[in-house]
Amino acid sequence: MTQELRELRESIAEGRYEDALEIIDDLEGMSKQATLRKIEAFLVRLCIHLIKNQIEQRLTNFWIASISDSVIQIAKLNLKDNQTSYYIKSDEWQEFIEEAIEIGIRPASVEIFAGNLKPHQISQRLNRELLLNFAQELLQLTYKCPPKMLPDIIDRHLAELPGGQNWFEQG
Repeated sequence: MTQELRELRESIAEGRYEDALEIIDDLEGMSKQATLRKIEAFLVRLCIHLIKNQIEQRLTNFWIASISDSVIQIAKLNLKDNQTSYYIKSDEWQEFIEEAIEIGIRPASVEIFAGNLKPHQISQRLNRELLLNFAQELLQLTYKCPPKMLPDIIDRHLAELPGGQNWFEQG
């Protein structure tokens, strides 16, 4: 990006405004891609813990914290600087989630049942539609609620997961 800024400065100084506008467009594209990569990383983390929950049929404090934090971070990253529009619109999540599920299977396999299941075994047992729908449900909350309100609302949704009611009743 430093090179692009140098070129932008030179273009403006030399009066080459068309070149400067192209560089600005490139910089905006780079910024958007960086934001999308961060969102995707949090989405993979979210899916890893949802996969573990679905296969093991339980919830842990760490998983709950990680799921909640992932959704909150996605909410913050997804909102553009203008505070009125989003990088990923509410109806555009399916492809992102499907990819995150596939990417998340391998790292989840390391932890599920102490690593005793191979990724292909997890893949066969996984109800992708159920996982996709639940992840979309969580992500839809980010369009309706400010990040500071999300933890309690997410907890209510997590209580619906296998092992969720037990976890929340014990706390």
